[in-house]
Amino acid sequence: MMHLVTLSPLNQVRLLWVGLLIVKLTLPTAISAQKDPWAEDKAFLQELFKQSLADGKAYPWLRDLCHGAGHRLSGSIGAEKAVRWAKAVLDTCGLDTVWLQPVMVPRWERGAPEIVEILGTPKRKSLRLPALALGGSVGTGGKAVVGEVVEVRSWEALDSLGKQGVSGKVVFYNRPMECRHFNTFEAYGGAVDQRVFGPSRAAKYGAIAVLVRSMGLALDDYPHTGTLRYDSAYALIPAAAISTNAAERLSALLREEGNARVSITLNCRTLPDVLSYNVIGEIRGSLTPDKILLVGGHLDSWDVGHGAHDDGAGCVQSMEVLYRLRKLGYRPRHTLRCVLFMNEENGLRGGLTYAAAAEENEEVHLFALESDAGGFTPRGFSFEADPEIIDYYFEQILHFEELLRPFGLMFWRGGSGADISPLRGQKGLLAGLRPDSQRYFDFHHTTADVFEAVHPRELQLGSASMAALIYLIDKYGL
Repeated sequence: MMHLVTLSPLNQVRLLWVGLLIVKLTLPTAISAQKDPWAEDKAFLQELFKQSLADGKAYPWLRDLCHGAGHRLSGSIGAEKAVRWAKAVLDTCGLDTVWLQPVMVPRWERGAPEIVEILGTPKRKSLRLPALALGGSVGTGGKAVVGEVVEVRSWEALDSLGKQGVSGKVVFYNRPMECRHFNTFEAYGGAVDQRVFGPSRAAKYGAIAVLVRSMGLALDDYPHTGTLRYDSAYALIPAAAISTNAAERLSALLREEGNARVSITLNCRTLPDVLSYNVIGEIRGSLTPDKILLVGGHLDSWDVGHGAHDDGAGCVQSMEVLYRLRKLGYRPRHTLRCVLFMNEENGLRGGLTYAAAAEENEEVHLFALESDAGGFTPRGFSFEADPEIIDYYFEQILHFEELLRPFGLMFWRGGSGADISPLRGQKGLLAGLRPDSQRYFDFHHTTADVFEAVHPRELQLGSASMAALIYLIDKYGL
């Protein structure tokens, strides 16, 4: 027999208030969950970042690459080791396919250490300057090139000197990177033309050699190498970069004494092209496998330091994007492809070869993301595309910024990456990971760019940020 309990009027009121309080506390949460269309994605991204920071692979992979292969200039033994290492690691990541794409690359060797000296006078001793031959420079034929120095800070200054002021002399380009730029890549872009085009512009007026102030904002004793481009219309003259401190010393000496003579000995040489490879791995898409989302960096580096920031960091971050999404059990709609390009530093052969093969195979790249700005704390992504469609793409991509802002990431227009730039003709969206750039040019192309200069947490945040963007674009498209 059921017994009914009759509540007093006071207890009935109390029970009513308790019920209303429960509804008041739970209803907003339920409504909020219903109203938030990103709830599932927010949870996924949180887990992605947690796993990357707690059990990231990018940092130990970078250690193995840097200490196992060392520096990796195209055509070198280090580059060969890096190709073998990268394929072996990708083979362990549970991808659907991993392969090597043949690329013919230039082979330039530095040879014995450079000797650049300001010659002494009866009043002072000779002074050795920290220097590195520019990539692709001719050597000095086993003997020193000696000449009077003429300093210039602009193309106009060089042109005004003409043959009369330059012929038979060593041109010293001393235009510093502009420190007032917040974006250090803008400062780099405003000065690097001296290094790239300076030797042939000086040879046009009869110069016998070139010295270039290193492309760095700090005053230190690390010379920065980097590629040059000879113009075949003029003589090929030897060219070297000197450290920023050395540039300051040489400039001060010219002001104090009015002239100076330098001796330059370079032992570099260019050999015939050799075979190398892009290293590629992919996860096939479940719905639209014919459309590709690419993530990558360049496997080659200059022949000084480890090439850790430039661009070992970008390679291991890109590898972890596919590894991490696979580890999380994510099944992509599009094909996700990791490409480790060869020969970005002195030829871009890897990027050009990849783009040509993509066209031949009628592969469609909806999106390509490159990391080639160092392994520092990520600040966001920059985007570029064909002028006809960039407005549309950027409007679509901005929908994802809200989800990535809690991780300190922002979106802006302008630039992507050198290796993926040949894909621009496909009219997809191109992007670049943009870490904090303030210290990047302290390491760029120098012996200081070693594994120990990379912070593990910053590196892992970069790989997680890239994976997050790839996840969102794959799930929602453009």
